[in-house]
Amino acid sequence: MTRKRAEYCELQVTSHFTFLTGASSPDELVTRAGELGLAGLAITDHNTLAGIVRMHRAALESNKPEPRLVIGARLDFVDAPSLLCLPEDRAAYGRLSQMLTDGKMRAKKGQCVLRLDDLFQYGDGQRLIALAEGAPEDAFLDHLRALKRRFGFRVTLAAQHLYRGDDAKRLARLGAL
Repeated sequence: MTRKRAEYCELQVTSHFTFLTGASSPDELVTRAGELGLAGLAITDHNTLAGIVRMHRAALESNKPEPRLVIGARLDFVDAPSLLCLPEDRAAYGRLSQMLTDGKMRAKKGQCVLRLDDLFQYGDGQRLIALAEGAPEDAFLDHLRALKRRFGFRVTLAAQHLYRGDDAKRLARLGAL
């Protein structure tokens, strides 16, 4: 049975390379996204690009044009809310890789210490998706303003259901931003 292609691209997926969060391999994620008919998939592991090579290999082995693969990572900062970072081209991918390498060099093995200044240094050519995951509103608004000043239209705000009972109000506030 052939499924109709969904006009949907999942941008916040973690693989088993995000320890204690993701469970599936990049190969399994690409296969399942194809089975579901997703238009695209971004494996955005936390502070790493480790799943990207396997994601690409799985797509090549499937010999199918879908899902479209989106390269990226979730950046977890020590001094700012997390965000998704999706490089627009090869040069931006190189800058993202360098930022993650710098963060790993200043941390213990298996960890990554990123600061917002790292993003400001290496952020050219990146699409950024700010994640409003329970961040205090005033601090989060200041964070968004700083991102918009530096990156302009390349910053987008993500909103998702958290199922805490206040989703309608919270989503309306985020929508107003």
